[in-house]
Amino acid sequence: MTNPSSPVAVRQSQKDIGFREFVVLSACLMAMNALSTDPMLPALPEIGSDLGVANANDRQLIISIYFLGLGAGSLLFGILSDRFGRKKVMGGALVLFVLSTIACAAAQSFSLLLIGRAAAGFFAGASRVIAVGIIRDRFKGDAMAKVMSLILAVFMLIPVVAPSFGQAILWFAPWRWIFWILAIQAALILIWMVVRMPETLAPENRLRMSPSTIFRTIGSVLTNRSAAGYMLASGVVMSGLIGFILSVQQIFFDIFDARSFFPIAFAVMAGSMGVGSLLNSRLVSRFGARRLSQGAVISMIVTSAIHLGVIASGHENMISFMVFQSATMMAVAFTASNFGAISMEPFAKGAGAASSFQAFLTTALSSALGSIVGRAFDGTTLPLTLGMLIFGVAALLIVAFAERGKLFTRPRHDALREVEFDTVH
Repeated sequence: MTNPSSPVAVRQSQKDIGFREFVVLSACLMAMNALSTDPMLPALPEIGSDLGVANANDRQLIISIYFLGLGAGSLLFGILSDRFGRKKVMGGALVLFVLSTIACAAAQSFSLLLIGRAAAGFFAGASRVIAVGIIRDRFKGDAMAKVMSLILAVFMLIPVVAPSFGQAILWFAPWRWIFWILAIQAALILIWMVVRMPETLAPENRLRMSPSTIFRTIGSVLTNRSAAGYMLASGVVMSGLIGFILSVQQIFFDIFDARSFFPIAFAVMAGSMGVGSLLNSRLVSRFGARRLSQGAVISMIVTSAIHLGVIASGHENMISFMVFQSATMMAVAFTASNFGAISMEPFAKGAGAASSFQAFLTTALSSALGSIVGRAFDGTTLPLTLGMLIFGVAALLIVAFAERGKLFTRPRHDALREVEFDTVH
């Protein structure tokens, strides 16, 4: 049980929120990015046609420019939240996100749409990094990995239904209504957060806002071999996910001629990530975040290598693509929450700044490398599959460096497996 005099207990007494509501609300905050990208996928051809985009690969900029903005915003908002508190900074950023999304809905040119998307991504950076900071305020180590997995399992419900949601809107309204509805959803999540989420940052963990403090925190991240290594490995693995998101619409529309089946196929492949996150939440306390995530990276490498063999043999079809990508996405799910939790282990103070730098590094790296995969689309599934294999091998090498060559270990720190937030309703 939590000590009644501890900072955690004090924060709970100030304004209670049940564990399940905490998980769902955190998932909705983190899902802002999936809500901002996945429903757009079925609409990319219509948006490109309406705004005069000649090159089909250029339509990917609607997604990739958002992620570039997300990376830039991720570097700022966690640092601000370490100084001014999680709730206040999150609320202000979400208001600006809603306004940017409205600007996207009203854009009359492709250039204006991209500016709006970059701004929306920038302000959405707050929902990602501050949510991680909130979780780190209450959990650490394997306990944080377990909670992150539960959150990601809820979060993955969004990608499962998002393309179908976007396609349903297109049946009844123009593509602009995808942005209008996204703005309404974000406003509702903002209201929920303001009303129900307590301030989780303890006064003693607030940092003074100064360049020296910021650089000192970032320096502590970069000089911590494990933290820096797992952050970098996370960015490399997530590059495969970005490449998948950028390529998948063209793969189903252009290669498999399966436009009507695309929302269902995407739901199946995205759903495998939800299953992976849920399994991870059940297994991480028993086996540890390192063992599960390192095994998942190896699984990603083996799956991608077999998939390349199928492509080379000329036997690739829609079913084989879905099977191999589902397996790969499940492996990515096992790495996502575990890599993040491992890299955040050392940071009780400065969790917002550390989360900001983590999000910036992983997003910038994954956006750059994922965009290379997306732009390499050549009418086959080869660029995506080859990218997945390369990213998996690179991530494994980085993790081996971070662990000094000792894989599948588990630190004997009981504190890393203790849950600090015991309010369960």
